[in-house]
Amino acid sequence: MPPHSDEVNTDDLRLLLTLARTGRMVAAAAVLGIDHTTVRRRLRRLESSLGATLVEHGSDGWVLTDIGRVVVERSAPLEHVVQRVRDAVAGEEGAVHGTVRIAAPDGFGVSFVTAAVSDVVVHHPGITVELVTSTRPLSPRAPGYDMSVNVGVPRPGWVDTELLTQYALGLYASRDYLARSPRITGTEDLAEHRLIFYVDSHLTVAELDLARSFAGMRVGLSCTNVAAQVEATRRGAGIGLLPCFLAEVEPDLERVLPEQVRVLLDFSLNVRRDSLAVEAVRLVRAALHREIAKRRHELVPPPRPGGVGRVAG
Repeated sequence: MPPHSDEVNTDDLRLLLTLARTGRMVAAAAVLGIDHTTVRRRLRRLESSLGATLVEHGSDGWVLTDIGRVVVERSAPLEHVVQRVRDAVAGEEGAVHGTVRIAAPDGFGVSFVTAAVSDVVVHHPGITVELVTSTRPLSPRAPGYDMSVNVGVPRPGWVDTELLTQYALGLYASRDYLARSPRITGTEDLAEHRLIFYVDSHLTVAELDLARSFAGMRVGLSCTNVAAQVEATRRGAGIGLLPCFLAEVEPDLERVLPEQVRVLLDFSLNVRRDSLAVEAVRLVRAALHREIAKRRHELVPPPRPGGVGRVAG
């Protein structure tokens, strides 16, 4: 569509930024303190001024078009400028404000992301963090998030992406299970045992498609939530293929074949390019790196003597 005006309203650009982060007209209206019909009207005014369609409705809410992403990336510094002006007027210059929305896998989100963001909000009361935990990867077009942690290596695209850390998985079983089950001296003995892992039909992360690597093992119990897998393993339902950072803190669990079975996977960190200029996002990103550096030994425990490294995945 051709532009209808040479003037672009900066408030309308800030409205677009809010809609891009929330993905919902109603949610954007609540953040801005206006009616959702006003959000729609002002959005159409902005699109008319620029002569371009900026958002379209998708299955997960309102998503940016290609040109919409460009406009949002170019407009992101506006929020920072406006907030600095407000802070100066309120006598709070130097304070950091803002809402950071982050998605992360459930186990890592609870164990590591929660610790990192808690440190941020303690030291910066003006920052609000919304953490959504799910193993499902963040779609490149998904609205509503500033950053996400995904399982797998960084993939170039519409986000700024980096390798966050590796983490190890191993086989674990409860002491009671091991006492009443056939003895395990090598990988060939695993065929007599049941595996606890993800529900295959709900597995949306290719890197976690590991069950078939343990030939002969039948999946006896599958769960979409890794905390449920840990609990099922602790209760003796079978042998769990679990992240070491979750299993090693459970006193009832023992590592099975630590020298033969050690799987290494990656966590990548993805940040929307329009969020890179937001100071609150930068603080959360830095806190996450600090938390990982401090606890890297939990994510990748040193290999046991005689280990053969990665045997699956």
